[in-house]
Amino acid sequence: MARIQNENRVLLHICCGPCSITVVQGLRAEGFEVTGLFYNPNIHPAAEYLRRREALVEVAARLDFPVIFLDKEYDPAVYLRETAFRENNRCFHCYRLRLERTLKVARRGGFAHFSSTLLYSKMQKHDVIRDLGHDLAGDSKTAFLYRDFRPTWNQGIELSKSFGIYRQDYCGCIFSEFERRRRDLRQLG
Repeated sequence: MARIQNENRVLLHICCGPCSITVVQGLRAEGFEVTGLFYNPNIHPAAEYLRRREALVEVAARLDFPVIFLDKEYDPAVYLRETAFRENNRCFHCYRLRLERTLKVARRGGFAHFSSTLLYSKMQKHDVIRDLGHDLAGDSKTAFLYRDFRPTWNQGIELSKSFGIYRQDYCGCIFSEFERRRRDLRQLG
């Protein structure tokens, strides 16, 4: 049964602990009641998923906000099926997969809004995420909450370092990791 909708409740898809810090702080400063959602089948390998999950647990404890962990749904095969033969447009399919799931949980939980920490990263396709979120929400009772969180990028980096939490150096997917390490591989040959 869906909960009664409260206009200040937002379900925030969270990709990792560092990206959540200034986003949660900013939304709270606007008066939103934030609940996090950790759903990221794109993260590879599983050890990386666990490191990012633990970093989020630490941030959520420090900032005192609840997080829904969909660990039983962690399955990289879901992501790989969505992106196979779509490598050049994989980010769109990855965003869609995660935002669709966030919206579904938000509707069921009676959240007035849903959003994502993907809007914090300077490395992500911001316009695609914004447009996709609005398209998915349509005219439903659960609206996509768009904010450009990128101006807090440097502050978030500094805070995550001061928290001493794990900071990753790639988006999480196997393709991104390969692209990140490609230079190192070239130096070997």
